[in-house]
Amino acid sequence: MHVSPAQKQRSDTPPGKPSPEAAKLQTRLCRLVGEAIADYRMIEDGDRIMVCLSGGKDSYGLLDVLLALQRRAPVRFDLVAVNLDQKQPGFPAHVLPDYLSRLGVPFHIETRDTYSIVKRMIPEGHTTCSLCSRLRRGVLYRVASELGTNKIALGHHRDDILETLFLNMVYGGKLKGMAPIFRAKERGHVVIRPLAYVPEADLARYAELKAFPIIPCDLCGSQENLKRKAVKTLLQDWAHRFPGSLENIFAAMAHVVPSRLMDRRLHDFAAQAAAGQELRIGHEDEEEDDLPA
Repeated sequence: MHVSPAQKQRSDTPPGKPSPEAAKLQTRLCRLVGEAIADYRMIEDGDRIMVCLSGGKDSYGLLDVLLALQRRAPVRFDLVAVNLDQKQPGFPAHVLPDYLSRLGVPFHIETRDTYSIVKRMIPEGHTTCSLCSRLRRGVLYRVASELGTNKIALGHHRDDILETLFLNMVYGGKLKGMAPIFRAKERGHVVIRPLAYVPEADLARYAELKAFPIIPCDLCGSQENLKRKAVKTLLQDWAHRFPGSLENIFAAMAHVVPSRLMDRRLHDFAAQAAAGQELRIGHEDEEEDDLPA
């Protein structure tokens, strides 16, 4: 891991003074991230967190906000930025080390040629995301153990979570999204998503204002027929036609009523009926008449 003497010290000042708009947006991002961290107890005193940095706007924003919170949070936690160089052709290997060195952030660059594996195993025209993410996840879990971190921070935001919900419903037949915090089966790592409450548009604007050195992905970024892109277009259209709809859908993911769904693993409908209990259609605050026409 690349750590200079200056990097061993906790930063007390940001690397540069942001513009008024950037400062205002950073305050909003810190508030949303702080709320998510508090709601799900993502970060606790003494944590050593591996921040996965891909070179995209989301992971840059994640690191930037966590650094800002680190300076003002009532608990102390350490951050180490980790990038997986997958040996994609033309990947500018100097960009992230130069950027992180200027910030004074401890970092580690892991080099593994997963790009060749994906290109060899996935037929031309098929999506590479599933295999690529699986290979990347395995490497990052190993690196987290080697670096002695107890938590892994990923840059998934609110739109990613919404899109995943609809992808699983439309294409997988499951009511399943992304958990803001979970313990991975492999090696038992705790994975956190501090950007869970943050809209993608805020991250895009923040990246523009901060002039992050964005590195495009030549795998998923170059695929035009992804199902996720179709779902993103659908949700963007919904947001335009029905203002506030995405906020309501996102809120619904945290307000689940299992007895009003159909999963027998979550609610014992048969036992309720056998016991002679009344199978009520809905509580007074859940009647269909209460729904907007």
